[in-house]
Amino acid sequence: MKRILFLAFVSLGFTGFAQHDAKAETLLTEVSNKIKSYKNISIDFKYELNNVNEENMSQETRGDVVIEGEKYKLNILGVTRIFDGKTLYTISPEDEEVTISSENSEEEGTIAPSDMLSFYEDGYTYKMDIVQNVKGRKIQYVKLTPMDTNSEIKHVLLGIDATTKHIYNLIEVGKNGTKTALTVNSFQTDQPISKTLFTFDESKYADYYINRID
Repeated sequence: MKRILFLAFVSLGFTGFAQHDAKAETLLTEVSNKIKSYKNISIDFKYELNNVNEENMSQETRGDVVIEGEKYKLNILGVTRIFDGKTLYTISPEDEEVTISSENSEEEGTIAPSDMLSFYEDGYTYKMDIVQNVKGRKIQYVKLTPMDTNSEIKHVLLGIDATTKHIYNLIEVGKNGTKTALTVNSFQTDQPISKTLFTFDESKYADYYINRID
């Protein structure tokens, strides 16, 4: 599963813009400023994957993530990922295994939830796209296109609630026909969270295999 989609709800740290659609730039800046104003964000989402070129290639699941600064706790596909700001803990009950690593040791090309939309700052152009009415909500899409012609991504559509300036969904379309989408079911901010939410307690996994990656 491409974790590029998890980025969609986390870091919006725009440091500067190239020559893009002025309206799209203004909207993305508003979203960025809104995200930065929150102490923490809690999101429940739906993840969908489809490939029109492969028969029966379809997957749908739900997940949730809590983000506070660089820290996050992500649950999806039965796996929990905790990043405490320095170390990443990937907990798989099915395999009875915990993988402990630095965030930088993740597979190449993946992006942590705490990096949200900064993935395209230097590699994408963007412009305003269609507007849709979703259950009474005005969703404005921004189309992101990779500058690298060799990229596996054809384009990304980012749906933004025009009223709240919160992200509603993100759709990634691949050149191979694969379409992945992340849709926000609930978006909560500045919630009271446990001080130990981003702390890994190894004693709870005494029967698990601990895989430490240097």
